[in-house]
Amino acid sequence: MNAPDPLARGLDAFAGAASWWVDIMRRGAAAVLIVTVVACAVAAVYTARNLSINTDTPALISPDLPFRRDAAAYKSAFPQFSDTIAIVLEGDTVDRAEDAQIALAERLREDRKMFRTVFAPDADPFFATNGLLYLDADELSDLSDRLAEAQPLLVKLAQDPSLRGLFDVLGLAVDEIADGKKTAPKGLVDVMNRIDRIAAETVAGAPSPLSWFDLMKGEVPSRAERRRFITVQPVLDFSGLAPGKEAMSAIREYAAKLNLTPEHGVHLSLTGGAAMATEELESVAKSARLAGLISLILVTAVLAIGIRSVRMVIAMLVTLIAGLIGTAAFTTFAIGHLNLISVAFAVLFIGLGIDFGIHFALRYREEAAQTGDHAKALSRATRGVAGALGLCALAAAASFFAFVPTDYDGLSELGLIAGTGMFIALFANLTVLPALLTLMPPKVTTEPGLPIGGVERLVRDHARSISLAALAAGVAAAMLLPAARFDSDPVALKDPTTESVRTFHALMRDSDTAPYTIQILAPDLTAAKAQAARLKRLKEVDHTLTLANFIPANQEEKLETIETMGIFLAPLLSAPAATAQIADRRAPALAFRDRLRTLLAKPGRAGPLAAPARRLADSLETLAGREGALATLERALLVFLPARLARLRASLDADQVTSKSLPGDLRARFLAADGHARIQVFPAENINDDQALRRFVASVRTIAPKATDSPVEIVESGEVVVGAVRDAALIALAAIVVMLLALLRSVRGTILVILPLALAALVTVAMTVLTGHPFNFANVIVLPLLAGLGVAGAVHLVVRAGDSGQVSSLLRSSTPRAVILSALTTIASFGSLSVSTHRGMSSMGELLTIAITISLLSTLVVLPALMGWTRPGTAEDGTK
Repeated sequence: MNAPDPLARGLDAFAGAASWWVDIMRRGAAAVLIVTVVACAVAAVYTARNLSINTDTPALISPDLPFRRDAAAYKSAFPQFSDTIAIVLEGDTVDRAEDAQIALAERLREDRKMFRTVFAPDADPFFATNGLLYLDADELSDLSDRLAEAQPLLVKLAQDPSLRGLFDVLGLAVDEIADGKKTAPKGLVDVMNRIDRIAAETVAGAPSPLSWFDLMKGEVPSRAERRRFITVQPVLDFSGLAPGKEAMSAIREYAAKLNLTPEHGVHLSLTGGAAMATEELESVAKSARLAGLISLILVTAVLAIGIRSVRMVIAMLVTLIAGLIGTAAFTTFAIGHLNLISVAFAVLFIGLGIDFGIHFALRYREEAAQTGDHAKALSRATRGVAGALGLCALAAAASFFAFVPTDYDGLSELGLIAGTGMFIALFANLTVLPALLTLMPPKVTTEPGLPIGGVERLVRDHARSISLAALAAGVAAAMLLPAARFDSDPVALKDPTTESVRTFHALMRDSDTAPYTIQILAPDLTAAKAQAARLKRLKEVDHTLTLANFIPANQEEKLETIETMGIFLAPLLSAPAATAQIADRRAPALAFRDRLRTLLAKPGRAGPLAAPARRLADSLETLAGREGALATLERALLVFLPARLARLRASLDADQVTSKSLPGDLRARFLAADGHARIQVFPAENINDDQALRRFVASVRTIAPKATDSPVEIVESGEVVVGAVRDAALIALAAIVVMLLALLRSVRGTILVILPLALAALVTVAMTVLTGHPFNFANVIVLPLLAGLGVAGAVHLVVRAGDSGQVSSLLRSSTPRAVILSALTTIASFGSLSVSTHRGMSSMGELLTIAITISLLSTLVVLPALMGWTRPGTAEDGTK
């Protein structure tokens, strides 16, 4: 397993050069420390002033790919859909939601400095006037019948919007029933039941308002009907870490001033691209800082336990921090920003960069214990580990640099940062660490640090069993590979506790409000209508939307119905504006109570009115005896009436709708300035399911190959990422195999190193299946990384074993202890990511922890067992 002469001479030359360099660092230790402090200070300031974070998930994928170019073309044609905030207003009644939308939209439009565009079609006067035309003919006819029945009540209340007006007109109806002139109509029963409920709630002290919208419609609205939306395009501030924070705060402040709060029956929530990006930036930045701090603390704790030398631990940590600052400065210079994947580079660097220091420091302590001379110990330690450290840096860098040529830009940037960081870490440990060990020489001890005698005995006595068990585990894990899956939904990476993500998921549960729809650019509106008709025939499509859909069907028939409504509601149109509510409410309330009791006194006359009439009479008597209670009842019954009457008046002025008469901002959302028309396609299935999503995208693209937006980008991005990871893993593996073959000049030795790595990779994939946590945009980096990280410990063991050829001697040296300590610090570092509330970062930490743990067991147990089993006799102390 000896290397060929040229490579051996090359490694010797590198070790010699490293030893020469370390000796210079030892001689000029004080100067090295001063230069390091100054350089780190300058680099830290430069980084703090210039490094930013980019949370744009689509930007993780190369913009040169066809589907990304299609998305760019769509955003260019309709820029108003980029960087938006969706305001979701949910009222306890439709009336409340409608009034809230109108009031908030008006306030937001006044703030032109903060909001470029404000789109709230339901609040547009156009739809207030022509809204009835968008009902089905049957729905409009039913509404007309209900309004005809309620006409006396509406007209009276338009003239006198008070308890007096309400009870006067209801009293007349009650009198007619009591006199036997008519039976209680269904509409009156409904009104009485609603008033009775609110009166009882007023007695209890917590009345809910009467929804006149529900009363006119005649049915209880769904939750979706009680929602209203406002879409705004804010002015974003990219100078900080939360570009949309100021706009989001302004929206909430305006809403609070308008009493649009849960206490007043309105729940406001924000979502949309800008809101998600802002909250994700805050989540990522907070999580990255927390994970970095926890990582540093845990690594320090592991080092303190494993090294048992305060001076040595301090020297290693200072070296680590210097390398981290240097890598951050390189990132700032070479890229200028971090993305949602590369933001974890600090934790990765801590977990990997410390490995160089561990191997160097433990080998130094071993040599110092034998020689008792600091200079000689540094020299021998450098010559002993420099080759392996260089190879490990090359292997780790190769696994990272393998990401660079892929189309997954997020991973490519991380690869460039982390790959370069490995060489920075190596340089720091051959420069700063020797200087610090010279200035703070640690106490020389023969203390091994981490006892592994149990591992030694296990491997020695059960090499064959361990090897066969590993083979069985590998086969079992391989059988689970087909079940592994990739979750390509970018929302799955975000913090699920943030308001924007919670709101997004709530909207996804309703097909009418689901944010995931497909967008298609057609040459013009005529082409859009034709293509939309073809799309609607697809079973995967629920419906489509173009500008043509805003031209109501059967307008002549509907206008005739509205004209008829105008005739019997003419008194409503000519009614004076609502007058102030009267001060004396007690008299009309008690008069109505008496009318109800008169009705109840006549057997059989009340019919279905009996129960609500009895309860309401009792409630009115109770309320009449309480100060201010009737005013509360009046407010609950009539608070929404003026706005509903005003909207009803406006709707009676409906006129023929054409594409030219539609509001300008609505037209602009479906017709681009260059003439292109937008088609919005809604899925027929719940596309939270990955297979349903793929069917939806594939089906639509049979008709519109250049279809775009979230569903298409999710599917295509998933394919790109899986392909990128596959390519990166193959490149890294190929580079490592070539390097090992060249170094070891032994197929057997190369296989020995690769087998534990393959086992770790297979078991890691199997764990994602068994735990139900799929790969995603963030944690998918684990597999390519494992090629470089997993091979590092194996290289150290195989190279050290080559000195004696005896597994027992190997396990008694400092090398396996360094391997264990390196793995523990790496696990501690990567595990810190698991505390992140950001799902991408936490899943990355969880899977990296699993992978490194499995890799450690494979390297420390399986590899020595294979070495002992395949070379009989070497498991003992050299006995053949």
